[in-house]
Amino acid sequence: MQSTKDIFSYRRYWAESFGSAPVLPMSRKEMDRLGWESCDIIIVSGDAYVDHPSFGMALIGRLLESQGFRVGVIAQPDWHSAEPFRQLGRPNLFFGITAGNMDSMVNRYTAERRIRSNDAYTPGEQGGRRPDRSVIVYAQRVREAFSGVPVVIGGIEASLRRIAHYDYWSDKVRRSILPDSKADLLIYGNAERAVVELAHRLAAGESVAEIGDIRGTAVMRQTLPEGWTEIDSTRIDEPGSVDAHPDPYAWQGDCAVNAGTGGAVVAFAKRPRQLDRATSVIRLPAFEQVADDPVLYAHASRVFHLETNPGNARALVQRHGTRDLWLNPPPIPLTTPELDRLYEFPYTRMPHPVYHNEKIAAWEMIRFSIPIMRGCFGGCTFCSITEHEGRIIQSRSEASVVREIETIRDSAPGFTGVISDLGGPTANMYRLSCKDEKIEKACRRLSCVYPEICNNLGTDHSHLTRLYRRARAVPGIKMVNISSGLRYDLAVRDPEYVRELVTHHVGGYLKIAPEHTEQAPLELMMKPGIGAYERFKRMFDRFSREAGKTQYLIPYFIAAHPGTSDRDMLNLALWLKENGFRPDQVQAFLPTPLALASAMYHTGRNPLRKIVRKSALVAVPSGLRQRRLHKAFLRYHDPDNWPLIREALKTMGRTDLIGQSSRHLVPAKQPVGQQATKKATRNFSRSSGPSERSGKHTSR
Repeated sequence: MQSTKDIFSYRRYWAESFGSAPVLPMSRKEMDRLGWESCDIIIVSGDAYVDHPSFGMALIGRLLESQGFRVGVIAQPDWHSAEPFRQLGRPNLFFGITAGNMDSMVNRYTAERRIRSNDAYTPGEQGGRRPDRSVIVYAQRVREAFSGVPVVIGGIEASLRRIAHYDYWSDKVRRSILPDSKADLLIYGNAERAVVELAHRLAAGESVAEIGDIRGTAVMRQTLPEGWTEIDSTRIDEPGSVDAHPDPYAWQGDCAVNAGTGGAVVAFAKRPRQLDRATSVIRLPAFEQVADDPVLYAHASRVFHLETNPGNARALVQRHGTRDLWLNPPPIPLTTPELDRLYEFPYTRMPHPVYHNEKIAAWEMIRFSIPIMRGCFGGCTFCSITEHEGRIIQSRSEASVVREIETIRDSAPGFTGVISDLGGPTANMYRLSCKDEKIEKACRRLSCVYPEICNNLGTDHSHLTRLYRRARAVPGIKMVNISSGLRYDLAVRDPEYVRELVTHHVGGYLKIAPEHTEQAPLELMMKPGIGAYERFKRMFDRFSREAGKTQYLIPYFIAAHPGTSDRDMLNLALWLKENGFRPDQVQAFLPTPLALASAMYHTGRNPLRKIVRKSALVAVPSGLRQRRLHKAFLRYHDPDNWPLIREALKTMGRTDLIGQSSRHLVPAKQPVGQQATKKATRNFSRSSGPSERSGKHTSR
């Protein structure tokens, strides 16, 4: 990637003389003990404060502390008044606001829009401790508490809502969260570079209104800055007449050629030449346009995703009413030395003492796990990881990971010698990258592994294999488990890695996510065919036998993803039955903001291809009735689901699958005592009309 300023090369702020706090303060009393009369920066978060690098507020807070700033934390404040936001006083530089490690709506509601009863990021898993759309609410309360203080929003909720976006919970297109929150600046993605530069520039006396040029940030503007050239997105990827495109990656226009392969890297159609990329901005259709026109929404989604490579992305602008939302290009990924220092700050790795040892489930899950990398180049359309963390893999050094293992061993209360995970967004992308930096900078592919693994992608897992061996050799370590999801199509390229993983790092079960068996939904997910899973399973079983272990793969599947028909789900159910899988908990597709699959769900169009007015519609199982049926197919073995499945099989002309033998999917009769089934059947039969997303896309 391109060169940029090291985040640890700034001159430290004068308040460094106070030193590091044992834990970032959450009260005026703690500030007094530290000798602080004020905070320079206050972080407001929807999560409980856990001083662990897997929690965003701790990681950013400790980073700012390392720059010499005094950082306080207001965690899960009562938002019903402004008073709780005054508890640490007025910050000298800015308030930083985040919903926490999850989008507050995803945290609060299920895929069926039901309220969740628990919150893993709250002491005692108590629900209701954060408001819906937390970033907006917190920002409003901060403004009430202290007028005139700069307000900066960030974290995954702000990141995924940085432009006009479809909101599943209100079933409409909402504005960018920046004007809705009335914040001064939005930081998206991994925030380290942006937040450090912002803090030092504010400390040097710049006004927040003057700071609009930091990568990885968004601001509101009245006019285009002097010297910039505007490009209309509908001219470079015009949603006009139908053009033939045989596959999702065959875009027309200038393509960077894969070295030695003759293959093409995805490029924009008809991209204007001779323009200075650093001073040209692409104008997306305005909020008001994408809110009213599904074709323009899908087009904007496509253009947005093609401008996410830090090596070649341009700035984006989108009109909201009378002002422009200005989105600077994505942040430059951190280097290995920067990432090492970031994860080796003096975290206590514990919840703040104010919680008095109350259980925080999210912390319990990751307290003995170690992040070894960031980013994901898989590009799965239903996943928002790449929209937030990017596609460039950022990896820690082996030495840094080993030092963290030793720190956990020597200081973490309750540690029994078992590291629960070495991973990240995926288990096995550690130190994988493009073989050619120039090609990486020019590449416009949405995925490095779909439709096939790119010939320019390095798939050698030897660095990861060596890390595993070194980690489990640390004295006092009994076991190093791998719990992050495995990208199996990459793993099979390196049998020695699979052998190492299966022999030493699987505690009986390994999570894996083929997501589906049928080609139609898999293509819209940008996932490999089921054959890749079956190749990995054969390898997994062989190495397990050779190690003398009985181990199992736990496959995960998605119900009701765009492009999935009832027949696709039936075929998946038959595959599950044939292979002896009886899923307990199943996942229905949840349209998260900005994800490509969410654009498919909302518009019925496929932004993996050029968007044109007459493009074929994507089948979207959006109604409650159909979504319940698709989930029922995944749990074909549950008697409560049999009436739904029987009804569907009759409609589909597959009554041959109803009966008592092993070749049948469901029995013809309901077991005695299944009273809940009658209620389920009634609910299923009544589901229709306006409750099913207001009848959208009924032509499908």
